[in-house]
Amino acid sequence: MKRATLVAALVAGGALLAVGGFYAGRSTQPTASAPDAATTSAERKPLYWHDPMVPGPRFERPGKSPFMDMQLVPVYADEASDGGVKVSSTVQQNLGVRTAVVKKTDVSSSFDAVGAVQFDERLNVAVQTRVAGYIERLAVRAPMEQVRKGKALATVFAPEWLGPQNELLALKHAGVAPDLIAASRDRLRAMSIPDALVRQSEETGTAQARFTLSAPAGGVVAELGVREGVAVSPGMTVFRIAGLEKVWAVAEVPEAQAVSLVRGQKVKAVLQADASQTFSGELKEILPQVSANTRTLQARFEVDNRSGKLTPGMLLRLQVAGATTSRLVVPSEAVIRTGTRAVAIVRKNGSAFEPREVKLGADLGDQLEVLEGLREGDEVVTSGQFLIDSEARLKSVLGAMGAAQPASEPAMAVPAVYSAEGKVESVKADGLTISHSPVPELKWPAMTMHFRRADLKAFADVKAGDAIHFEFKKQGDGYELVSVQRMGGAK
Repeated sequence: MKRATLVAALVAGGALLAVGGFYAGRSTQPTASAPDAATTSAERKPLYWHDPMVPGPRFERPGKSPFMDMQLVPVYADEASDGGVKVSSTVQQNLGVRTAVVKKTDVSSSFDAVGAVQFDERLNVAVQTRVAGYIERLAVRAPMEQVRKGKALATVFAPEWLGPQNELLALKHAGVAPDLIAASRDRLRAMSIPDALVRQSEETGTAQARFTLSAPAGGVVAELGVREGVAVSPGMTVFRIAGLEKVWAVAEVPEAQAVSLVRGQKVKAVLQADASQTFSGELKEILPQVSANTRTLQARFEVDNRSGKLTPGMLLRLQVAGATTSRLVVPSEAVIRTGTRAVAIVRKNGSAFEPREVKLGADLGDQLEVLEGLREGDEVVTSGQFLIDSEARLKSVLGAMGAAQPASEPAMAVPAVYSAEGKVESVKADGLTISHSPVPELKWPAMTMHFRRADLKAFADVKAGDAIHFEFKKQGDGYELVSVQRMGGAK
């Protein structure tokens, strides 16, 4: 009997030692792992801050929410996948998911336009007669003939000039005072008789009625208004000469590009028929008229043509130089356009993706400028993004539906009910304003907000300042009280 008692005592003592060692091990285990936990917590850096009540907008630093009476909540890397979707590497390979990196690139506002060569109308010169007479002989007989400055164009017979010239010759033969001779010369000059013709009359002693019209500038005879033998009158335009030292190149420029044009902007003109021939030019004018059919403006460029190789009607490819700026761009295929918004799918890590709404700028062909929504270095999906976006939107919808009824009763979805404790700040006809404790299920921090009540007579005994325990649910665009119980009081 004593031996059995001794054995039992030894067994009990061994059990006590084992239990004591187990608890001792548990009590020392947190001490060993505490530094690791503290280090992990210290290393966690928020990706951004947001308002759980309005989770869309993101903020780069903490502060008070502009939407609710609460502080912004940090979102960490391991929590940021709530608004996205995870796709395994196998599914990514099956979908053919390809990505590209958002980067900054130097974008030039230069563009090409096609312009048609025209005469520079500022260089046009009109050749007129200032006396009545006849065209005796034409040296230029066809329009578009090139002439040099000083070349003879036509010979004109003006009988009205004979009388004044004979009068001057008679005065000189009579030996009258020099003042009278000078006055006679002034009269001839007032009648537009050329000085050379007057000198010729004085040298030969015979009045001259024939004179030659010469080209005042080089160019092309754009207009020929007479033929041999026809009568001319004072002020009549006999020839019109268009200068060719400079020509106009008139191009149709789209509205989107015309707004960046500046008068005086340099341009390189390349002959459409021969790319080896180039000319320098300058933007002189943007005509204030928009074509209703093509939505373009006409830009007038002045092109140097001292070589004389450009003639009206030729086509020039105008390379308009513009300023170079650094812009954030993504491939055009990475952006999903729905008509009301533009979305890009961002890869957050190997298998997590997130749809991101972006604001676009200029269309750069195979690239799009991004003004908001993305940062340099972000990795965006360029192939398969439609499936990922639809999956993310489906997940977002299902996550917001709350608890649902069993599959055998598919008629309605039952809203989830949440509970919290707080203090009544004010009582209004439609509900209560409550400063409540955090709600982990909704990721809400402690804050003050208004809760509606379904029945205006419900919770009539609750007053401002009461400490309460309450339950609520999502209802429409707000939250509705289900029950309110004063702490230590009746419902």
